[in-house]
Amino acid sequence: MARIGRGKNFEKTKSKLLHTVAKMFLERGYHKTTLRDVSEASGVAYSSLINVFGSKEGMLSELVAYVLEGQFLATEKLLSGVTEDKILFYAAETTLQLYMAESHEHIREMYSVSYSLPETSRIIYDTITHKLENIFAEHLPELETKDFYCLEIASGGIMRSFMTVPCDMFFTMEMKVRFFLESTFRVYLVPEEKIAEAIAFVSKFDYKTIAENVISNMLAFLESKT
Repeated sequence: MARIGRGKNFEKTKSKLLHTVAKMFLERGYHKTTLRDVSEASGVAYSSLINVFGSKEGMLSELVAYVLEGQFLATEKLLSGVTEDKILFYAAETTLQLYMAESHEHIREMYSVSYSLPETSRIIYDTITHKLENIFAEHLPELETKDFYCLEIASGGIMRSFMTVPCDMFFTMEMKVRFFLESTFRVYLVPEEKIAEAIAFVSKFDYKTIAENVISNMLAFLESKT
């Protein structure tokens, strides 16, 4: 196994490792995947893996950031020419995240762990805080960035709770989406009629298929970079 430094092969090796770890997290889950497993499966020296990511959580952090960007871009593509309403965009993106977590138990685990670990949760809160400020600032003009950060901790807790509990015959996906959007939008003082509009809006799309495509496309993209 070759060792690498932070030279021209660094990004290629990083992409290779991300592709490997994404596949292994999907197949085995986060907790059952070790850094040694990733090193052996990727053919990258363990020392090089540590040089790139630092730790298992560092690897998860990179993957989470990539997944968040992927779901944002997928939502942007889905709604292109459909609506420019920021609240409806947020409803669509978070609904996609719920469907992605529901699509695979190991993705559910990855999201759940991400909201629990210090480095990955910081990435989530920092990333989402700026999006929330962009979406809700005009409705909550008295709030500052630090206030939206606190609100994201609250709404992030709601997201984690709804992702963690699997759907069943008594708790359908439609119920999960509706109650999630109602709970989250009330945190941001969104009017009830707008909440109803958002719930009706997201019901128009085949999120199960979209979620599966997003996951497949991200894996294919990472593989193309190796």
